[in-house]
Amino acid sequence: MEKKLAELKTILAEITDLGQASAILGWDQQTYMPRGAAEARGNQQALLGRLIQEWSTSPKLGKLLDQLKPYAESLDPDSDDARLIQVSARDFAKATCVPTEFVVEFTKVTTAANQAWVEARQKSDFSIFRPHLEKIVGLRRRYAGFFPEAGHPYDALLDDFEPGMKTDDVKAIFTALRPQQVELIKAIGAKPQVDDSFLRQPFDEKKQWDFGVEVITKFGYDWNHGRQDKAPHPFTTAFGYTDVRITTRVDPNFLNPMLFGTMHECGHALHGLGFAPALDRTGLDGSASLAIGESQSRLWENLVGRSLPFWQHFYPRLQEHFPSQVGNVPLEKFYKGINRVQPSLIRVEADEATYNLHIMLRLEVEIAVIEGKLAVKDLPEYWNTKMQEYLGMTPPNDAAGVLQDIHWSFGAFGYFSTYALGNLVSAQLWEMINRDIPDLADHVRAGKFESLLVWLREKIHRHGRKFKPQELMQKVAGSKIDPAPYVRYLRTKYSEIYGL
Repeated sequence: MEKKLAELKTILAEITDLGQASAILGWDQQTYMPRGAAEARGNQQALLGRLIQEWSTSPKLGKLLDQLKPYAESLDPDSDDARLIQVSARDFAKATCVPTEFVVEFTKVTTAANQAWVEARQKSDFSIFRPHLEKIVGLRRRYAGFFPEAGHPYDALLDDFEPGMKTDDVKAIFTALRPQQVELIKAIGAKPQVDDSFLRQPFDEKKQWDFGVEVITKFGYDWNHGRQDKAPHPFTTAFGYTDVRITTRVDPNFLNPMLFGTMHECGHALHGLGFAPALDRTGLDGSASLAIGESQSRLWENLVGRSLPFWQHFYPRLQEHFPSQVGNVPLEKFYKGINRVQPSLIRVEADEATYNLHIMLRLEVEIAVIEGKLAVKDLPEYWNTKMQEYLGMTPPNDAAGVLQDIHWSFGAFGYFSTYALGNLVSAQLWEMINRDIPDLADHVRAGKFESLLVWLREKIHRHGRKFKPQELMQKVAGSKIDPAPYVRYLRTKYSEIYGL
């Protein structure tokens, strides 16, 4: 069986290489590609998508997996090889449900849609993006139809990003979480608001960039195996565990987007750089799910980057970079300012207390669209209505409303709930980390992050996709994804800031 296992690994390595070549084209598309190159890039990506699909569903691969199944059952069930065979069989079964011609069409449509979204958002004109989104919605409904065994059409989309999770599971978590977050937001709203005006003034772009680089270098980001560039919507992309790149955006008149966006993407990158080398090019060299991946970015962005111990170390350096802006702002005022709670229009700029409401809104919208109860043409009005219902705000235009996020242009329906789930996971992990490293706050206060990164590498990063997300959480935190630690974290933090 060793020979057959070696054959399997060779095939998986080649499929992985094709995927990473596609990722490089995608990275270039969002960073340096000329706007007029969308059609050519769509053809290139469609070819790679077709090859990946054909290789991922080849009879040879299916035969190998069938032959290796008894061998996998004889191994330690948590061993790399047993998990490799098991996960590859699951991927194969799912891939064979999807026709190759569908993959090609989807790739072409989403490549064009991405460029249309960029233009639509710049012009704040949903009509530019609408025909592309209508095609994408049609394709996502067709995709869900390839999995008739799913209890709900949205289950098939969600499973792509959160394996094993069902729509009803997410709804149940959100139903338990929402009233507690709303209660907290109301309690905060009854208190005097903190001042964050000092964050909204001119900040030199290069100095912002340099400060962000300084922070994530201390976090442990390896510049020999990564780089940072600008993108309209920040993202992280990996071409193997030796090449993980991040992007950020810089607002010349608001410090937060670069500051916390850079830390957020660095969290993703640290995860991507931490997979066990033995998993490289096997298909296991990825996150267990998007919620697990998002937990890493939100942990570094919020539980570290918005904490008081973090700024006790870094605030003097920020003051050196921007003496006229924050040189005379006391640390306590700055700390409260970056943690101000106020409903906002843009998800990526939302505070921790209101962020999940953006995700709950998006989930409701997506389910309605996939069920056919909401037409794409009605999305702007429906979005605005739901923003008023969830956050008490009505977007003034499409750019700040229905066009605020890039992910629909990639066809990523089923994706958004993982953002909120990632918040919950980050708090669960944070409780475990502080149990195992009781003086963690002192480490952060000293600007030392090695112990934190080592813990994450050992408990989360190195495993890649070996375990399903709920299984991994059971192993690490002793329970499945649970909103209670996140609620405890928010209440403790904001009680101190707002005097609740």
